[in-house]
Amino acid sequence: MELHDVWFVLIAVLWIGYFFLEGFDFGIGVLTKLLARDRPEKRVLINTIGPVWDGNEVWLLTAGGATFAAFPEWYATLFSGFYLPLLIILVCLIVRGVAFEYRAKRPEENWQRNWEQAIFWTSLIPAFLWGVAFGNIVRGVKIDARHEYVGDFWDLLNPYALLGGLVTLTLFTFHGAVFAALKTVGDIRERARALATKLGLVAAVAALIFLLWTQVDKGDGWSLFAMLVAVVALVGAIGANSAGREGWSFALSGVTIAAAVAMLFLTLFPDVMPSTLNSDWSLTVTNASSSPYTLKIMTWCAAIAAPLVMAYQAWTYWVFRKRIGTQHIAPDHAAHSAH
Repeated sequence: MELHDVWFVLIAVLWIGYFFLEGFDFGIGVLTKLLARDRPEKRVLINTIGPVWDGNEVWLLTAGGATFAAFPEWYATLFSGFYLPLLIILVCLIVRGVAFEYRAKRPEENWQRNWEQAIFWTSLIPAFLWGVAFGNIVRGVKIDARHEYVGDFWDLLNPYALLGGLVTLTLFTFHGAVFAALKTVGDIRERARALATKLGLVAAVAALIFLLWTQVDKGDGWSLFAMLVAVVALVGAIGANSAGREGWSFALSGVTIAAAVAMLFLTLFPDVMPSTLNSDWSLTVTNASSSPYTLKIMTWCAAIAAPLVMAYQAWTYWVFRKRIGTQHIAPDHAAHSAH
């Protein structure tokens, strides 16, 4: 296996890690409006991700940086062609981070309500747009002989990509509901579990249609295996949630996300961005990669840094592993930001 193949796999792993971790972050943000009945319950939900949400976003930064260094042509074409949706995602992530920090800085009702609205929308919009973006990457876009995107924004809003957006939105929200049930106590835990079952059924229908569409259009034996793992894991997650086994349900919903993302990368390889104008103009792991020397240096750096980062993040989750409920929430005037 060549180093550019290795880095394609590593980038896929980084995106799997990002969607697994940030997926329930987005889901919790959406649930602040769908699940929480009052401000204390919203604060409970936000506090479940308070210690970890910023660490989860490191996976996105690493995935973007790895793509820039390992596949500069892929990065250039992707970020120029998908400029508007990626800019919207970036703005949402910035506003979302500010909202987490500033929400409880002042006690006024309007102040807190506006920041909570920001958390909801800046969670929902990226959760949808990531699916649209990856749907277009897998489907292929208008790339010319110079490896430049020559389509427009409206070309990205095709039925396959929009269905991909619906899948990520519903799947992340289900993932978040299961995480909420895992991390809370009392009535909010019971309602999170009930809502997770409903969300899981919606996500299962959307995901099955999307993955079957992908398999029929571009799949092979390996992608079929990944699809089956995703479907079985999602069914298992819904069943475990209904049985009150939140830990198993969360693990299986994570497996669902991992297998689904793996399937997309399996159907993509050896392309990184297929051209719908001419297959000879597609970006591949070969023609879009950096030099072998650059990839070699990156591999040594990743081998040293990655285990340290993952160990630190695992320790963070262990430290903040306990459940919380409204009884653990201080009065509004004494509230602290989710940090």
